[in-house]
Amino acid sequence: MPLRGSPHRAADNEPAFWISRSSVRMLGCWVGTAIGRAGAEQRRAGGLQIVEDRVRVVIAEDSVLLREGLTRLLTDRGHDVVAGVGDGNALVKTVGELADQDALPDVVVADVRMPPTHTDEGVRAAVLLRKLYPGVGVLVLSQYVEERYATELLAGSSRGVGYLLKDRVAEVREFVDAVVRVAQGGTALDPEVVAQLLGRSRKQDVLAGLTPREREVLGLMAEGRTNNAIAKQLVVSDGAVEKHVSNIFLKLGLSPSDGDHRRVLAVLTYLNS
Repeated sequence: MPLRGSPHRAADNEPAFWISRSSVRMLGCWVGTAIGRAGAEQRRAGGLQIVEDRVRVVIAEDSVLLREGLTRLLTDRGHDVVAGVGDGNALVKTVGELADQDALPDVVVADVRMPPTHTDEGVRAAVLLRKLYPGVGVLVLSQYVEERYATELLAGSSRGVGYLLKDRVAEVREFVDAVVRVAQGGTALDPEVVAQLLGRSRKQDVLAGLTPREREVLGLMAEGRTNNAIAKQLVVSDGAVEKHVSNIFLKLGLSPSDGDHRRVLAVLTYLNS
């Protein structure tokens, strides 16, 4: 996201970008809150958390403050941040170099808007990487819900894709879980993104056939949640959720697949086709 105001030099070896003092305070508070929550979780857990599902991550974010904050959140929870870059071209180049070394990351976390124009460089790089390296998960972060970018990102392959609002990063556990889920080939969609995709669907006549509870379940499915997680969220039995899911697929004319992320993206692809 382009930020303008007083000049702020990111680092000695990086070009200056424009950012207002109020934005600096906002970013500082945002990253500080997330890191503070992560530290509190670690203290409750007795120190550094070593995870079984350790993943390799490349971060693309033009704000050094945010990039370092994301790196801290992930490494403190036992994951490996193998590279950090500040623009879309550098992201594609870095992943290509890692591929040449037979050391591809499991997932890329990228800002939608990056230099030089601060429009769609990040999402364009993410879409390209999905084509070049289908096995690499892509998680895009955005300041606002931008439906065009979400739809473009969700087109094509159904594996390893995520779109989250930056505010979601402050919820440390949810953010890290999303990174791991996407790295493992799953889906992570922000609830606000899901709401817009469903609400602006050109197949409202089909969605009108769903009950309010089925629409609620469909939204949670699109976020990448399992049936068990949906049951806990709605405080109902697993059997009740399974029944709702079956009804949803029946009414949308879709066949449930074995993989949770495949069924989610099948629904989203249908709604946005």
